[in-house]
Amino acid sequence: MPPRSRSSWMIRAGLLLPVLLLLGLLAGAILRHQRTFEVGAALARGEAPPVPALTLPAFDGRSVSFAALQGHPVIVNFWASWCVPCREEAPLLEQISNEFRSKGLVVLGVDTQDMEAPAREFLKKQRISYLNVRDPDGTVGHLFGTTGVPETFFVSSDGRIRGKFPGEQISGSAWRAAAEALLAGQPRVP
Repeated sequence: MPPRSRSSWMIRAGLLLPVLLLLGLLAGAILRHQRTFEVGAALARGEAPPVPALTLPAFDGRSVSFAALQGHPVIVNFWASWCVPCREEAPLLEQISNEFRSKGLVVLGVDTQDMEAPAREFLKKQRISYLNVRDPDGTVGHLFGTTGVPETFFVSSDGRIRGKFPGEQISGSAWRAAAEALLAGQPRVP
């Protein structure tokens, strides 16, 4: 290749490379955004997507994996200490946990986008005894497709998400009906 053609080609390649890199970053952002809403979209289509395979740090120092919970129906509640509606839901979740624990139901709180010290204070003040894990940067909430807190997902014993409360739920009868439907193995919870 003549020297002039080679330098012209290198200049074009040098200009094209940043454009390709920018397009790649944009495509990645679009795919991440689409994955955020996969769970909600699947539920809207009547599907039951699998719960993400994750292991999270619990407040008591151990690690908790969703795989280890398989075989149990699980209520997964995303919350944060700064969330006012979460304060109203917490006693209801504690009540559901106490009422249905002996039947195999697991209530799992996921503290998301929160600092550890205020979260610990929240658990203490609310007298929460059910299992709670941390999601400090919101990664887990993102995988579930949460749009805020509180948000609750109902996972069947086979590890599939069967429904959700997309926001605050302060009706004890709604929580009870959802827990009973989950324990009964109904294909759709609420």
